Amino acid sequence: MQKLALFLNGEKPKNIPDLKPYKEIFCTDGAYTFLRKINIIPDLIIGDFDSIEKLPEDIPHIYTPDQNYTDFAKAIKIIIDKGYKYLDVFAANGLEQDHFLGNMTTALYYKNKINIVFFDDNQTYFFIEKQIKIDNVKGKKISLFPFHKAENIYSKGLKYSLNNMKMSIKNNKIGTRNIASENTVEIKFSKGEILLFIEQ
Repeated sequence: MQKLALFLNGEKPKNIPDLKPYKEIFCTDGAYTFLRKINIIPDLIIGDFDSIEKLPEDIPHIYTPDQNYTDFAKAIKIIIDKGYKYLDVFAANGLEQDHFLGNMTTALYYKNKINIVFFDDNQTYFFIEKQIKIDNVKGKKISLFPFHKAENIYSKGLKYSLNNMKMSIKNNKIGTRNIASENTVEIKFSKGEILLFIEQ
């Protein structure tokens, strides 16, 4: 399984991830300055380069000026075209929350084409399939956020179990701040989309 790491221009991680498992490291232009400061050289820079004072000549780059798409959306298209099926994303949250929601919407749009997992200093989060099992989570906070609704939700291994639950942003029915009471948690649902957050 070949995975790629992508750094966006959100809140920068305080704990630098282990990048050894990744075949390549990409970044948007806004994230390049951060990577340079911590001595990480990306394999590719993507963007319109309005955030870089001087474009490095020794690093490949792709110019993406189309303002109809976010930097994240443009990066995903390039990553998919390169044949990647697994993508880990860092610095997708914080700083500007409209960007965060935009990034989540983009991830949902492409979820059937590429497996996307987001990481920050506190949580791992991703859109889940209709049935999922996650291991090694006992005692961790688990949040299920409907995007924008989900139905017939069942769980096993959570402190506050879900039994034919219906969640909706519109009705203020969401599943945040639950806790894994078992080492393995199972979740299944029939309709809608769920963004799952797991405490680091």
